[in-house]
Amino acid sequence: MYRNALGLAGVLFLLYPVLRPWTDETTTSGAHEAMSSNLWVVAHFAAMIGFVLVPLALLGLRDAIGLTPVAVMWVGAGLTLPYYGAEDFGLHAAATNGTNLLDVVDATRYNPVAITIFGVGLVMLAVGAVLVAIPLWRAGAANKYAAVVFAAGFVLFLPQFFAPEPVRIAHGVLVLVGLVWLALTTSPPVRTPHARLRSQSAA
Repeated sequence: MYRNALGLAGVLFLLYPVLRPWTDETTTSGAHEAMSSNLWVVAHFAAMIGFVLVPLALLGLRDAIGLTPVAVMWVGAGLTLPYYGAEDFGLHAAATNGTNLLDVVDATRYNPVAITIFGVGLVMLAVGAVLVAIPLWRAGAANKYAAVVFAAGFVLFLPQFFAPEPVRIAHGVLVLVGLVWLALTTSPPVRTPHARLRSQSAA
């Protein structure tokens, strides 16, 4: 199950920059063209589902990586999603309802509280991804390289927002490769009946 979740998350993170309309959003016409598009909604929603799936998938690896990185990724995703929701549904609604769109865009994107929470969320996702990679790297198996690519994708999530379209699509490819590679090369430890019995006895 965790393999499917990681793979699907990778596909969704690639669809995000590929489907997202790319226009000059500093102009009224460009912002309206992009944000009024249904692809704007679909692309951002794909990323949101990706953020949900990754921590969920990591629960399947908790015996190998521990619960701390899983918890950090969950909190990071939780702090990131409200901003994505405003960007997705809020700006789309503003673009399709005749408001002064650029004022709404600036008020939404650069609200001090919102952008701080968003930034903290992305930093926590980066930290969580590194915490996932460390034990997998130390394990010395083939998945140690997948873990590095996985971590790199999330470490670069915040910086890539300041890059042009080709770089952002390339970042989507990086995240896809990291997640799919991790899914294919990482297996949770096999729990023997004796180990399960000890766990149940301790509970």
